[in-house]
Formats: sequence, C-alpha cells, structure tokens
Amino acid sequence: MKIKFLGATGQVTGSGYFLEAGGLKILVDCGMFQERDFVYRNWNHFPVPPGKIDYILLTHVHLDHSGLIPKLVKEGFSGDILTTPASKEMFPIVLLDSARIQEEDAAFKKKRHKKEGRKGPYPEIPLYTVRDARLCLPLLKEIPYKYPIDLNNSVKVCFHEAGHILGSAMIEIIVHDQNERKNIIFSGDIGQWDKPLIKDPTLFDKADYVVMESTYGDRNHDNPQEVDKKLCTVVNETVRAGGNVLIPTFAIERAQELLFHFSRLVREDKIPYLMIFLDSPMAVEITKVFQHFKKFLDKETLDLFREGQSPFDFPGLRLVESSEASKAINQIRGPAVIMAGSGMITGGRIKHHLIRNITRPESTLLFVGYQAAGTLGRLILDGKPKVRIHGQFYPVKMRIEEILGFSAHAGKDDLIRWLDNFKHPPRRIFLTHGEEKPIKSLSDYIRSKKGWKVSTPEYQEEFEL
Repeated sequence: MKIKFLGATGQVTGSGYFLEAGGLKILVDCGMFQERDFVYRNWNHFPVPPGKIDYILLTHVHLDHSGLIPKLVKEGFSGDILTTPASKEMFPIVLLDSARIQEEDAAFKKKRHKKEGRKGPYPEIPLYTVRDARLCLPLLKEIPYKYPIDLNNSVKVCFHEAGHILGSAMIEIIVHDQNERKNIIFSGDIGQWDKPLIKDPTLFDKADYVVMESTYGDRNHDNPQEVDKKLCTVVNETVRAGGNVLIPTFAIERAQELLFHFSRLVREDKIPYLMIFLDSPMAVEITKVFQHFKKFLDKETLDLFREGQSPFDFPGLRLVESSEASKAINQIRGPAVIMAGSGMITGGRIKHHLIRNITRPESTLLFVGYQAAGTLGRLILDGKPKVRIHGQFYPVKMRIEEILGFSAHAGKDDLIRWLDNFKHPPRRIFLTHGEEKPIKSLSDYIRSKKGWKVSTPEYQEEFEL
C-alpha cells in the first residue's frame, strides 16, 4: 500500500491524496489550488495519469477539495466518483458555477489584457468549461454514511459524518492484503462540536494510518456563544455610521450559518430592521439543498423548522440570484448587510460590492472564514493599505473586522479532542491542509504529548504504508 500527496501540503488548498491499495488506484479528493503562489499547479498536467485512476472518493464539495475534477475528467478519468447523497446533489451546483466563473474570468482577462497590450501569467482560456463540468455528472455515485461498500475483493470504503459542511465526510478505507487488515482514515475537514446546522464530527477509536487536516492546529476559535454578540456589535455600529456591512461568504454552510444567526438577531430585535442580502445564486441553490436534506441537520435547527421559524426565511432577507438584481443593490439608500461570494474574495460578486465600499470608512468588511495566503481577502485582513481589484488599485479605508467563531473547521482543542479518542497509537499520522505554523504546532503537540509518529508530507512525496 502506497500513498502520494498531491496537494494541501504546507498550504490549505489543493487537497488530493493518491492511494494504491489492493490492486486499485484511488484518488481521495481532487482540489483546486487557490493560494496565489500555487495557482500555477492547476494548469499543470495531473501528477498521476487520470485514465489509470479507478475511483475518486470525495470528502466534500468545497472547491479546494473538488475543483479540479472537471479538468481530470477532461484529461481522461472515467471511473466512479463516490460521495455522500448531499454532496452528490450539491456537486453540479458548485462545479457548474466554478466552470462558468472560469469561462467569464478567461473572457474578461483576454479583453483586459488586449486593452492593456500585455499577456497574463496564465492562459487566457478557461481551466475547464461548463461542458467539461457536465461530463462529470454521470460518474457521480452516492454512498450513505456508515454504509461500507466493496471496491473490489480487497478494498472496502466507508463514509462518516465530518461535521464540516452539509454532506462532508471522513473516509475510512479498509484493505485486506496478504492476510493482514489495515485501515486508513482521511479526516477531510473536521468540523466543530456543538454548532448549529451541522451534526458533530465522527470520532474513531482505532486506525493504522491517519491523514488529518491541521488548518487551525495552532489556535482556537471564538467562543460560539460570543458569535451573536460580535455580529450584533458589528452590524449596529456600522448602521449608526451609515455604512454597509460586506461579508465575503462561502456558499456552502457559511452562508446558511450566517442566515441562522441573522434570523435569531432579527427575531429577538437585537439589530434594527434592514435589508440583508444573500447575493449569490449558488448560495441560494445550496440553501434549497439544506431544506431538502433536513435529516442531516443539527437538532437545534430541526427544532426551529418544527416551530415554523425557518432560519432561511425572516423579515428583511432578500435572496439575490440574477446579475440585474445584484447590480440593483447599489441603488438602495441606507445601510444594508451584503453577503456575497467568493469567501476569500478571489472572484464573484463580492468584488463589485467591495469596489463601491472599500474607500468608505463608514462601511465594514467582515471576515467570517479562513483567508488563504495570497488571496485578496488575506491581503486585506493582513492590513495591506492598497489592493488591486479588477485591474485597478483602491485604498483600503473601510473598517475591517473578523469573527472566527463561524469557521467550519475545528480549532486546536477540537483537533486534539478528535485525536484523544484513539485508544491505540496509529502507526503514523500525516498532517496536511495547513500552513507551516499550524502544522508545526500540532505535530509538536502530538510528538511531545502522545509520542506518536507524525509526518508532514511535501508536495508529491510518496510513502509506503
């Protein structure tokens, strides 16, 4: 059994792990690289011949885990893509949207570069097209949680709740090889405990090998009970100043969790009546999927539905899908809350709203999720005084705030809680999906406090298991 690390090594995007076991070639996740220093990898030939891969096992549909699948299919992959029922329903929403953005960005860059008389660092063509994304859909096969299936006579796979976003999974692969049974667990992205909307992460008591995320391996999040208080403060102070609250929003889970909190603040009269826009066609579609898969939601959210208080329907909420309706938001007078993608301000409608607000000291840019190194969101969060948006530079004058309690990722204590449940030391833990500092912090803890064997793989590094 061998594993090769094709991404999320020393960074948090590009998740991809190539496992050779029991006569099969299995790819766990096939994510897009989103950090500026690693974007070029998206354009490279895939490190493994796509036509020789038997299965893709998908932990969840965030683009840093799924975003290169259409390119892989275009290059020859034709096997099954196994994922959970909710992820299967969200996959076309997310990947077709990504493909449309690829096409629009390529056309926009080509037009801009021609006007400026220059060429950009990447081809002025889409990474993949809507047609490429559609070719993935017949390959999707859904696997319910806790339902082991045989991939062949030697390899079995089982999906478990990850608590990260709707449909997210931890993947356990069990291999019977030469009269020996081994199992390897891919944590995917581990969620937090005791949060609304999504159920808690699965705990395991044994594993031979573990591939584990470490996004927040060096710090914890805000207390969940403080989220409403901080959100209320940001909104009320911005309203008094006469500005808008802009929230770069991930369409899956983050948008729905924000709606949950805003619905509570509105119903409890903790913020004044104002327009609250969810300006994201994809987030609107994903919200419908949440309503379809209520059985996978947390008890707290299910109770609200039973009481007739849907967190996705409250006074002042406007769900925006068309580009015309999005542009019309700019004509509204008076303060408003505008949630729009993308979550790291790497594209999407949030950039257009940002252009109109970034020089306004009375407006607030509120970050509620991880900002990968090199993204526009990270540059602003790190205090860059001037940033480039759509080819022009703008001074950052608006107020910048951050609430970490919204993160869909486990903080350090939650990661340790997940590890503490193992009754026996795994043969080796591989830490991935984290930048250098959090990976080092978590690996040092595991070595010093538990004495377990830990590896922090490099890009395309291979290990015999």
